[in-house]
Amino acid sequence: MSDSMAGTKFMKIVNMTLIVLLSLTIILPFMHVLAISFNSGIDAQKGGITFWPREWSIENYIEVFKQENLMNGLWISVFRTVVGTVIGVGLMAMAAYALTIKTLPGRKYITFFVFFTMLFSGGTVPYYLVLNELNLTNTIWVFIIPSLYSVIHILLFRTSFSQLPFSVIEAARIDGCSEFKIFRSIVLPMSKPVLATISLFTAVDHWNDWYSGSFFIRDPLLKPLATLLQEMLTRQAALSDILLRSSGTQAYAQLDKVTVTGESLQMATIIVVMIPMVLVYPFIQKYFVKGITLGSIKE
Repeated sequence: MSDSMAGTKFMKIVNMTLIVLLSLTIILPFMHVLAISFNSGIDAQKGGITFWPREWSIENYIEVFKQENLMNGLWISVFRTVVGTVIGVGLMAMAAYALTIKTLPGRKYITFFVFFTMLFSGGTVPYYLVLNELNLTNTIWVFIIPSLYSVIHILLFRTSFSQLPFSVIEAARIDGCSEFKIFRSIVLPMSKPVLATISLFTAVDHWNDWYSGSFFIRDPLLKPLATLLQEMLTRQAALSDILLRSSGTQAYAQLDKVTVTGESLQMATIIVVMIPMVLVYPFIQKYFVKGITLGSIKE
């Protein structure tokens, strides 16, 4: 008995040590990014900054929020994240539930064709031509409609739904419930962990996506926050490079006035973009904990 207790205590110590080390690999880089974002850019180029700013400055954040159309880009990002997540998760969940019904005609073939789309891609040019033919380019719906379905998320939903107690669903069918009512009243309430997980993944994808705004949008008022910040970083990096490569008294005088560099601005941008997701995560963390037991149901 004592050997068993000693072994259990040893395993707890090992687990806690591993958890602490893993947490440090996440926390320490974040603190380093935060420190540089609050440090003067020119001073940060000297190196030696670890987890605390050496010369405090908010110029990096001022430069970020001076970005033209920033608030408009913020609302575009919020709109696409909320609408895209709600509609996308709802449609993916319905598609996944349909694939769990064994009496669905052609279920195996549909599943195969859904999975097949994971293996091949037409490329950027054909993708752009399709979006252009559908009149989606340079509209806000180019952020939402092409992203409504994710094959991997449908497969995760299907796996989760397949492990729900079949007897409960069958009893509802015997009582005369339609498939949609079963999906809405039984399947969704019993699948909150996977719903929360995939909702977070989908929301993060929408929030961090700068690619769509850069390639499919020409109107500056339709560009999301991530795209605006990416363009700002590109301009700032080009300006810093020009000043560093220039020679002469005037160039050095301009460089001496610069307190924001491409690196410090990048760190501030990372913090600004990730704050909304960090604020949302605590509200759905409990569902991730419940999700650990996914697949443990046995009949």
